[in-house]
Amino acid sequence: MKRVSIDEMYLKMASVISERSYCNRKQVGCIIVKENMIVSDGYNGTPTGFENICEDESGNTHKYVLHAEANALTKLAKSTNSSTGATLYVTMSPCYECSKLIIQTGIKRVVFKELYRIDDGLKLLKQANIEVVHFKENF
Repeated sequence: MKRVSIDEMYLKMASVISERSYCNRKQVGCIIVKENMIVSDGYNGTPTGFENICEDESGNTHKYVLHAEANALTKLAKSTNSSTGATLYVTMSPCYECSKLIIQTGIKRVVFKELYRIDDGLKLLKQANIEVVHFKENF
């Protein structure tokens, strides 16, 4: 019997968390892990107090929708935990704006499942010497 790798396990967990999203176009989940403990999680969605509708009538995402990484990082900021040296697992590669936040929080490794159509976020992470892993195995 094949044992599931740590990366696969956390990505599967991020995938389950993505199912909490109300977004129709894309559901994205994120987990932040430090010293083998989950210190935060998040999924894409509207800010607290907003109606849980992510897209307009045309199917375009509202500008105020938060990405899964931003939700996980802001949730972490409210806690007593730290992201310094942590690994961020996300079901879709981070955009440029989320990558800036990831850099600022001291995360050292990003593991993602799906490649976002624009890869400027990944380029920025690599420029900041953050390890980036595209987990391509199917699960």
